[in-house]
Amino acid sequence: MNDQHKSGFVTLIGRPNVGKSTLMNSLIGQKIAITSNKPQTTRNRIQTVYTSEEGQIVFVDTPGIHKAKNKLGDYMVNVAERTLKEVDVILWLVEPTNFIGAGEKHIIEQLFRVNTPVILVINKIDTVKKEELLGFIDTYRKEMDFDEIVPVSALKKENTEELIKCIMKYLPYGPAFYDEDTITDQPQRQIVAEMIREKALRSLDEEVPHGIAVTIEKMKWRGNIVDIEATIICERESHKGIIIGKQGSMLKKIGGGARRDIENMLESKVNLQLWVKVKKDWRDSDYLLKNFGYNQKEYE
Repeated sequence: MNDQHKSGFVTLIGRPNVGKSTLMNSLIGQKIAITSNKPQTTRNRIQTVYTSEEGQIVFVDTPGIHKAKNKLGDYMVNVAERTLKEVDVILWLVEPTNFIGAGEKHIIEQLFRVNTPVILVINKIDTVKKEELLGFIDTYRKEMDFDEIVPVSALKKENTEELIKCIMKYLPYGPAFYDEDTITDQPQRQIVAEMIREKALRSLDEEVPHGIAVTIEKMKWRGNIVDIEATIICERESHKGIIIGKQGSMLKKIGGGARRDIENMLESKVNLQLWVKVKKDWRDSDYLLKNFGYNQKEYE
């Protein structure tokens, strides 16, 4: 790498479900942030690292900025808003639309409060006609003076290289923060827990949307096999039945899907055992939130 090496922190913000995790996965080229078609999948700030000849981008994926409903919600909003002031570039991810709703207005208010360069990323361009795109760009441009506007399709990896170039433009010169082969600073246990939670969210109906957490009780290597024991925590007895399913069928489906993803990541055979426990109202308990890894203190 040359002396003119750039490095910096970039955050992805946007309303829940605009494709932040999908975009990050496609930029990094590996599945790290979990993706699900249910909003508010990402709870912690996931740091992933993109390294090239030109420089290094450390992506901080924040939870979606939204109006909080409980303690977990408060925590997620605080983390998201604090991140805006700490990074070198903000990527604001939006959908291609001419309608700017209350959620977007709320984000624009936050962006006006910071001096960080903002790149507007219009995602999901594969779902609209090319000629409509200029209208969408115009709609957003009237709201705020963005440093750059980049249309992309995270799913189809369209224009993502252009986005990387734009980000690099705004990063300061300096040494890399991580080794070239680092792609995430998340401990493996946390990524494994997130992979199981993603499979649970994808497999379950709306009946158990966000009231689940996953804890890893054990993760041990035995030669070429990793033994993992994990617990899915839910808020109600009725949810427990849904997660286990008829004769354990749902739990089997969640476990099977998660095991494949974990094996790919660890490049090893995985023996995964799942349990389900009920902890009432865990999302409103400071003690349980800390227990499941949401540590408010880190960001204060």
